[in-house]
Amino acid sequence: MKAWVLHDVNDIRFEEVNEPQPKADEVIVSVKAAGICGSDIPRIYKTGAHVHPLIPGHEFSGQVVKTGDNVDSAWIGKRVGIFPLIPCGRCAACRKQQYEMCREYSYLGSRRDGGFAEYAAAPEWNLIELPENVSYEEAAMLEPMAVAVHAMRRVNPNPKDTAVICGLGTIGMFLLMFLLDAGIENIFVVGNKEFQRNIVLKMGLDVNNYCDSKTQSVSEWLLERTQGLGADVFFECVGKNETVSQAVDFTAPGGRICLVGNPYSDMLLEKSVYWKILRNQLIITGTWNSSFTHEKDDDWHYVLGRLEQKRISPKELISHELNLDDAEKGFLTMLEKREDYIKIMIEP
Repeated sequence: MKAWVLHDVNDIRFEEVNEPQPKADEVIVSVKAAGICGSDIPRIYKTGAHVHPLIPGHEFSGQVVKTGDNVDSAWIGKRVGIFPLIPCGRCAACRKQQYEMCREYSYLGSRRDGGFAEYAAAPEWNLIELPENVSYEEAAMLEPMAVAVHAMRRVNPNPKDTAVICGLGTIGMFLLMFLLDAGIENIFVVGNKEFQRNIVLKMGLDVNNYCDSKTQSVSEWLLERTQGLGADVFFECVGKNETVSQAVDFTAPGGRICLVGNPYSDMLLEKSVYWKILRNQLIITGTWNSSFTHEKDDDWHYVLGRLEQKRISPKELISHELNLDDAEKGFLTMLEKREDYIKIMIEP
């Protein structure tokens, strides 16, 4: 089969490799759509993966074409999404079904071969069957959508809360989508690109609720929009000291902050910021990955239900669609910021 293989840092090649064969508890999926995640780019070009050679790609969907010896052959032909984290099942987190916090996990696309290929192996446990009215492209975005939902549910905003999203990458965009779907009435977002503004307005955000941090003072804008009170819920989706400090500054007394953005560098907490956390009795939580337990109330089923009901439209966030052999154009677009993008989708 054809696949993108990462041999070392900044050494990714499109080449012929052997098709994967399923272990006893695995299936083989014919990959139909795969999204490029922001984390794929440093993995490919700067840090490398946990093992080499490796086929990257952890946001993908497809159709089951082969099953291992311990897997029901009824899976063959089924359309599936794939939860990429493979939990150990033994650690304290796993025993509580908090698989996203597993201490000994494996991961498709970073610790074992993923979805930038014509075929991929995945454990049966990691499959979620797709309703007929959910497309492969939508299913390839289940993972980032579930990450956004997990962040939202960490702070559980109610419809009357004032919510702020700082940072409009893919997760920030999906957060807005799900907050709107949840009926949150007062949402303010901070971005820094014209195309971000255009997209959030198409999603239904009022033009007065968007702040361009390049041309406006975020501090003055947030104070004005919240009548000096601050946000009840603040989602920090950037991962920089400056924006974490803003989250503390502009969250109302007794409010909740959800730290979503992966850190760009060491995070430092100034004394004045720490005092504000104490004096305003802020609740600060981190979020990591998403819940997948096979229960109807996990994050993946939450997202899938809204896709099936057509309550959300993630295809609006697909900015590029590429054939598998053209995937490097997508990698380089994200690496070099060649043009505006949100979700770049590969369709083998």
